[in-house]
Amino acid sequence: MPEVHVFCAAGRTREQKRALMQSLTAAVVKDFGVLADTVTVQIIESPLSDKAKGGIPFDER
Repeated sequence: MPEVHVFCAAGRTREQKRALMQSLTAAVVKDFGVLADTVTVQIIESPLSDKAKGGIPFDER
């Protein structure tokens, strides 16, 4: 049972996250040769204040 974990800053819409989950599931099905029902995708979101790039929090960019 493959699992895909996506870490990202919060802010995407439900539709965007759903589309990503469907795309990732399709890729795992194609490349791993498993059934879609066996694929788990989890999106782990961080508040913009809790994620930084280059030492600058996302909410300060």
